[in-house]
Amino acid sequence: MHRIPLFSLISKYDTAIWVRVVGTILTSLAGFMMRPYLVYYLYDKLDGSILLSMLIVGLQPLVGIFVNLYAGSLSDRYGRKPMILAALVIQAFAVGGYMFASHVWEFALISIINGIGHAMYQPAANAQISDVVPEEKRAEVFALLHTALNMGSAFGPLLGLLLFTWNPTIIFLTCAVALLAYAGLVVWKVPETLPMKSAEQQATAKNKQKIRWRDHKPLLWITLLMMPVTMLYAQVETTFPLHLQQHFENYKTVFATIITFNGCVVIALQLWIAKRTERVAPYLIIAVSYVLFAVVSVGYGVVPFFALLLFVEFLFTIGEMLNGPHIQKVISIIAPEDQRGWYFSIFGMNWQLSRALGPVVGGFLFTHYGGKMMFILLGVLLLFAGFAQTMYVRNLNRKQDELALASKPDLQVQA
Repeated sequence: MHRIPLFSLISKYDTAIWVRVVGTILTSLAGFMMRPYLVYYLYDKLDGSILLSMLIVGLQPLVGIFVNLYAGSLSDRYGRKPMILAALVIQAFAVGGYMFASHVWEFALISIINGIGHAMYQPAANAQISDVVPEEKRAEVFALLHTALNMGSAFGPLLGLLLFTWNPTIIFLTCAVALLAYAGLVVWKVPETLPMKSAEQQATAKNKQKIRWRDHKPLLWITLLMMPVTMLYAQVETTFPLHLQQHFENYKTVFATIITFNGCVVIALQLWIAKRTERVAPYLIIAVSYVLFAVVSVGYGVVPFFALLLFVEFLFTIGEMLNGPHIQKVISIIAPEDQRGWYFSIFGMNWQLSRALGPVVGGFLFTHYGGKMMFILLGVLLLFAGFAQTMYVRNLNRKQDELALASKPDLQVQA
């Protein structure tokens, strides 16, 4: 008899992983209560200015771009736990600040502080996974975390809709409390996972020369070609709600329903899909996911009916369940052990750049050409980026296989 995947995983991984899962559920529940309605909240507070609302939303990831350059290296030097704790506390106080803000400069300052905390968290948290999980199981663990994330998206938007209608500030308070609760779990249950360095490695780290970007071309190309995917996510969080407002009378309910639908599908299928695809070549998974994202982008722009929109969202959900765990596994494999935090930090910049530029570019296109044209153009970009990403990862895998074979002369003799 096969064991239930979740029960099997409980006995497989240590406390740090499960604290991360519980913390992700807490913060994603609160975050999905807030994020879908933050644009509407700013839109109302800033007298209906779409571009100004998009600029405020874009400040958080814009700041994160610069913080990301250092956050991963700091986690490699000082440890994962201190960086995770500092990030959670900073985000908690920033999100709580929305309750008291009323002027443009106040919203801007809160977004900047929140961007610092958010950028500090992800590289250290993902490097922690690489520290404690064997390479062959990392896609499965990243899939588990994605499932935890979507437990929040399954219930957060509808709960947020109720609270937003009643009193929007309660949403920000809930999110701040959840972040602090997660920080408490980290203090209580999570040990430091940074690998111990030998005396030689410590000496090398102190005398380390300036990073040469040409030595990390695979990381840079994969990050760049991932940006159209995260650009799609950025539009879903910003211009897509305004696009729905123009086509559906009950647009808030429509948006909350499709986000909830997305979360429920991920909860039901993510672990199953991860198990079925763990032995499939990453470039094939990546190719399928980009095609799905391209279809979804066009669908967001042109679909006029709610039932069809749910089908488009189902395709989006399949795409993200395929793409996320496997692209993160690729990064975890190419990252040197002493640079895992830095690698995930640089890779995370595709999110920061997209969420910084996406609202501004999307807001401009939306204002001048409409949501339909904006999403069609993004769909075309996804197809081109998907082809390039697939070819690059395939060639990268081939080179790694050749190097592995070259390092085993006995196998060559037998062949």
